Amino acid sequence: MSLKTLDDLFLHFLKDMYFAEKQLVKALPKMAKKASSPQLAEAFESHLAETKEHVSRLEQVFEIVGKTARAETCPAIKGIVEEGEEIMSEAEDPEALDAGLIAAAQAAEHYEIARYGTMVAWAEKLGIKDAVKILNTTLDEEYSADKKLSALAEGSVNKKAA
Repeated sequence: MSLKTLDDLFLHFLKDMYFAEKQLVKALPKMAKKASSPQLAEAFESHLAETKEHVSRLEQVFEIVGKTARAETCPAIKGIVEEGEEIMSEAEDPEALDAGLIAAAQAAEHYEIARYGTMVAWAEKLGIKDAVKILNTTLDEEYSADKKLSALAEGSVNKKAA
């Protein structure tokens, strides 16, 4: 795909995030299952439901811009997911595993926050108002998920892991 215009970049990021969200739909149940903290498992399960909705919202944005929903491989999220899988396979202490799971999840959240923030700005510049509203809703949920993970880490998980 040639990235000559802001429209091209927007579509590229849209495909990228579609791939990313679908990868996270696969990863979150594994993370919830591995978590020893019931609160952490619940946070992953709750965010899984939101992530499925994020996929649906991205499909709406594809429709708004008149394109077929199609994922484009995102090397960044692949690396983040692989790192999470490595943590799950190598961490031996359950409390350390929980801390590592939070770190991996926050890496994904921060990536998503960066991408959705950019997409909102570009959608505003391109005058795609319906997309702005949809993407902002998802962006808000990503910020919220990140804050919940921070609260779990700082409130109990990191202390137990230490």
